[in-house]
Amino acid sequence: MKYDVILFDADDTLFDYGMAESHALSNAFLHFGMPTGAEDYAASYQEINHALWRDLEQGKVSSAALRVERFNRLFTANALELDPNAFSETYLRFLGEGTFLIQGAIELCGELAGCRLAIITNGIKEVQTSRIQGSPLRETFEQIIISEEAGCQKPETGIFDYAFAKLGISDKERVLIVGDSLTSDIQGGINYGIDTCWFNPLGKENTSGVQPKYEIRSLSELLDIVGEDS
Repeated sequence: MKYDVILFDADDTLFDYGMAESHALSNAFLHFGMPTGAEDYAASYQEINHALWRDLEQGKVSSAALRVERFNRLFTANALELDPNAFSETYLRFLGEGTFLIQGAIELCGELAGCRLAIITNGIKEVQTSRIQGSPLRETFEQIIISEEAGCQKPETGIFDYAFAKLGISDKERVLIVGDSLTSDIQGGINYGIDTCWFNPLGKENTSGVQPKYEIRSLSELLDIVGEDS
């Protein structure tokens, strides 16, 4: 094996965040008496949410503030008379049920049983823990590193220091990070000096200036990378 330790991003790498988000929005709006709310406001929500997560990566907002602020902005922009705090609590409860996996995730993790596997994710602790522990991959990972618990997020080097300490490792040459985000996962790996693999299932053009060492379209392609001779 070329790599002994694989650090996986969670959302849109092993776990289908789009499905989890859709599940949570639909059920939260339904809970508040708006059965078509998700259909009506999903696009607006996603735009607001993505902007706030970018701000989180850049240290402009905390994860605690993000939880509620995204709904505060959504309801203000669309003149909805809903309590953002109450809605956020309901949404996060349903989001924690979103254990949907990316195609091939179970098979890949099974094939990588000879490696040490860990999750390194920017997210809310109780939500990410609930989703991972409720999924078929619950016994797969040696450590689950969550930004809210670590006190910093990708692409900051601090979360990698935290992960390496948790795993009891120091050799960066034997570690690979795999993720779908160039600005978070790949930039974070580059900042820390570990090899990177961009999971790009839709074949998006990379105009970011961030250059991963590897790029894959399907999870199964990772097996050839990990199995290469050093």
